[in-house]
Amino acid sequence: MVYAADLHLHSHFARGTSGKLTFDNMAAWAKLKGIDLLASPDFTHPAWFEETRRKLRERGDGTYELNGVRFVLGAEINCAGGQGGRNRRVHVLAFAPSLDAAAGINSALEPRGALHADGRPTIRATPRELVHLLLDVDPRCFVIPAHAWTPWFGVYGSKSGFDSLEECFGDAWERVPAIETGLSSDPAMNWRVPELDDRAIVSFSDAHSLPKMGRELTYFRGGLDYDGLLDSLRTQNIAHTVEFFPEEGKYHHSGHRKCGVSLSPAEVSEGNGRCPKCGRALTIGVLQRVHDLGRRDAGARRGDDGFTRSDNGRPPFRSMVALELIIAESLGVGVKTKKVRTAYETLVSMLGSEMSALMEAPIADIEAAAGDRVAEGVDRVRKGRVQVVPGFDGQYGTVRIWGGHSPRGQERSPLPTDH
Repeated sequence: MVYAADLHLHSHFARGTSGKLTFDNMAAWAKLKGIDLLASPDFTHPAWFEETRRKLRERGDGTYELNGVRFVLGAEINCAGGQGGRNRRVHVLAFAPSLDAAAGINSALEPRGALHADGRPTIRATPRELVHLLLDVDPRCFVIPAHAWTPWFGVYGSKSGFDSLEECFGDAWERVPAIETGLSSDPAMNWRVPELDDRAIVSFSDAHSLPKMGRELTYFRGGLDYDGLLDSLRTQNIAHTVEFFPEEGKYHHSGHRKCGVSLSPAEVSEGNGRCPKCGRALTIGVLQRVHDLGRRDAGARRGDDGFTRSDNGRPPFRSMVALELIIAESLGVGVKTKKVRTAYETLVSMLGSEMSALMEAPIADIEAAAGDRVAEGVDRVRKGRVQVVPGFDGQYGTVRIWGGHSPRGQERSPLPTDH
């Protein structure tokens, strides 16, 4: 079977997140979005762990259920430990096959950090130490480096001090089955790095609010259970992923937000990594890091069906824009208006889910449900006919379907096509 999974999101106990991130709301929004499997986020937080135990029904296969939506036990952990003579901070996603295993992990982590302080706890451990700690609790536990390229907490980020998974995880790196692309990179950018050839490349939302769920997704093949998920990661048994246009991510370009400076890799090289306005060091973005660490061309090609494929058979991906954003721009109104919400609910009701409306439904059906302008907007996004202003230094980029007014906006550079 093929199922859609979003395995990086948060509860209302994580800092900077919506108070509406409860299990009941997550399950309801998963159905709207078309998501089959969610992470039960933040299991390291004591109050959320008890809520997990109380709300979810154990299925006996390493997954849990609420209102027809499956959950797997997951948490994001900030590893803060000394390595190579300096303090490092790397975020990882940790997964456990049972509540007993999650409880054992929490007991082992409690002396290393204040679990009650944040649903995304800071733990005094290196990523290598965390992997061994989890495996000591249960050998079926696994980790995935979170948003692997972002400057501040990604394993490949410019601030991490690491240039490879092996350098970061040491003798535990073979126990890392996948990496998460993060919003500022897509799989094609990751295909440039040879050490990732035998690692699954997955994408999840890192949602801090309900509408952001599913903004990136991975469609797995195989059994919808814990061991099936782990096997799919180890064997790259992935149908495809759904991505942001990576330019929309907050760290795609290098830059200096205070000065409004956003630079491509060529422009960074010209300025020796310094802001051309104030002379301070730039925040080095994801595109620059991929440029620095990539050892080959991506070998990426977009087909007529909207999917981008690699020359060596890696799982394909498709870049999309959230349905509410397409509707808002198509209708020329704000994204939080009643008009957008009504059109969104009509489309989802008629077509089954947001993902169905974005990726599968005939354009004629979208036109019948929401009008020709919205249908044209979806069609343009499916074909990659968008204009972009890249994000930089913590500022989201913008993707516009009919173009914007920014002097930095430009038609997205097309990939080669199959025809």
